[in-house]
Amino acid sequence: MSKLFFFIFFSLVPLLCNSFSPEKPSDRRVLVLLDDFAVKSSHSLFFNSLKSRGFDLHFHLADDPKIALQRYGQYLFDALILFSPTIERFGGSVDAAAILDFVDSGHDLIVAVDTNASDLIREIATDCGVDFDEDPAAMVVDHSGYAVSATEGDHTLIASDDFIKSDVILGSKKIEAPVLFQGIGHSLSPSKNMVLKILSASPSAFSTKRNSKLTSPPSLTGSSISLVSVIQANNNARILISGSLSMFSNRFFRSGVQKAGSPTKHDKSGNEQFLTELCKWVFHERGHLKAENVQHHKVGEANTPAMYRINDTLEYSVEIFEWSGTTWEPYVADDVQVQFFMMSPYVLKTLSTDGKGNYFTSFKVPDVYGVFQFKVEYNKLGYTSLSLSKQIPVRPFRHNEYERFIPAAYPYYGAAFSMMAGFFVFTTIHLYHK
Repeated sequence: MSKLFFFIFFSLVPLLCNSFSPEKPSDRRVLVLLDDFAVKSSHSLFFNSLKSRGFDLHFHLADDPKIALQRYGQYLFDALILFSPTIERFGGSVDAAAILDFVDSGHDLIVAVDTNASDLIREIATDCGVDFDEDPAAMVVDHSGYAVSATEGDHTLIASDDFIKSDVILGSKKIEAPVLFQGIGHSLSPSKNMVLKILSASPSAFSTKRNSKLTSPPSLTGSSISLVSVIQANNNARILISGSLSMFSNRFFRSGVQKAGSPTKHDKSGNEQFLTELCKWVFHERGHLKAENVQHHKVGEANTPAMYRINDTLEYSVEIFEWSGTTWEPYVADDVQVQFFMMSPYVLKTLSTDGKGNYFTSFKVPDVYGVFQFKVEYNKLGYTSLSLSKQIPVRPFRHNEYERFIPAAYPYYGAAFSMMAGFFVFTTIHLYHK
C-alpha cells in the first residue's frame, strides 16, 4: 500500500507543478480591454486583420476583476489595446501605473478615445506625451476638410490625408483615399521629443464643443492638432494614441469618402490601409532592427586582441538585420557610423555595407593610449534604436618597439656628429700645433 502511495505521489508532483507554474507569455499575445463587448463586433475588421497576422487576442471588459498584466513576475501579454475610453477604474491589478510599467518593460500599447474620454485614459495619454483638449466635450471641427455626406452635418466628420512621410511607419504603398476621423484632437508635449504626429488636421481645423458658437479662441487650432500620434520610447516600446475610436470601426473601414473641395470620390476610405500599416509598425512587424556578430581585429589577423597598440590599423564589422514580419532580412543603409571613443570620439567612420547586412570599416588607432570604446549609436526615424559598445585598451609602444633611427631626426643626428668631429679637429690642432 505504501509503495502504491509513493508511486502515485511522485507521478502527480510534475502535474501539480505545471498547473501552478506561471503562464508563459507568447510573443504574439495581445490583451484587448473594452468598455462593451459590442465593440468586438463593431470593430471586427480591425481585430481580424491582427488575427490574420498571427496575433492571439484576449478580450476582456476593462473593469473585469480577473484581468492582470503579469503573474509571478512575468508579463502575460506582449501588447495592450485600450478600446475603453470611458473607463474610470480598471479591474483586477491593472491601473495607470501598471500600464506605464508595462510600457517601461518594453511592451507595446494602443489607446483609442472619443469625446467621453475619462480622466484615467487622459492621464495615461499625458504620461505618454500627449495632451488632449481640456474641454471634455470638445471635438475637432473642420469647415474646409470635412467629409462630404448626404447630410452636411456639423463638419466633425473629417477626411484627412495629411500623413507623416515615412515608408517605414506607413509602408511603401501610398494611401490614396483620405482617412475618416471623428473625435477629439490632441497636442504633443514639447518635453517629449519622441512623440510623432502621424495624422494631422488641416490648417482650417479647430477644437470646440459640438454645435456651439465660439465665444473665445479655441485652445487647439490648425495643423498643430494631431489626430493620431505614435511614441517610440528609449527602450523601443511603441505606443499609438488616436483621438477617435470610430476610425477603427467597420463602418469607417467600409465607408466611401469624398473630401470637401475635391472632385474625387473614393469607394472606400483609407482607414483600413492606414491602420493596418500603422499597427504593423506599432507591433514591431516593421522597422525593428537587431545587431549581432560584432567583431574587431588587426588588419591581416582574424582573432580579437586583448588590446591594441597606438597607430595599429584595425578592422571593425557588425551585422544588422530588420524584421520583415516573418523573417530577419538584411538591413541596407548608408548612414551607420562607428565611433572610437574615449571621453570624446577620436575616430568617427561611416560603415560600408555589402548589401547583405554586413557593415565594416578600417582605421588607424590614434596616437593616444588609454581605455577606448567601439560605439555604434544608431537612431533613425521609425526604426528601433541600436546601441552597441565594446571596450578595449590601447597601449603605447614598449621601449624595444621604437625605431632606432627616426628619419625626421636625421638633422639632429648630423648636428651631433658634426659637433663631435669639430671638437676632435680643434683638440688635435690645439695640442700639436703652435
